[in-house]
Amino acid sequence: MNCPKCKRKLKEVLVDVAGAKNRVKSFQCRECEYFSFDPKTSKKVLRELQENPLKIEQNIIKLSQGRLGIYLNKHVVNSLDLKNGEKILISVPDKDHIILEIKR
Repeated sequence: MNCPKCKRKLKEVLVDVAGAKNRVKSFQCRECEYFSFDPKTSKKVLRELQENPLKIEQNIIKLSQGRLGIYLNKHVVNSLDLKNGEKILISVPDKDHIILEIKR
């Protein structure tokens, strides 16, 4: 496969993706720094990341008057694009799970 910009031969490189066990195949040009990703391996890694959602351990803190709470990690806030004052719905399906749903 040749580079669409400079017509030189592209090098095949396997790229690690944070949070994924599989790697993405990339085609890179050493001359003009062009690169592209293989659709098949990209889709495989995206499926893997969707199947293994972000999990972050948080501590429960004491607020006041017997109330408990948690702070949301900045990575959670950024990935969900949360804003101050937004409302959430809280469900408790059993003694080991809490489901939070953003009300938009």
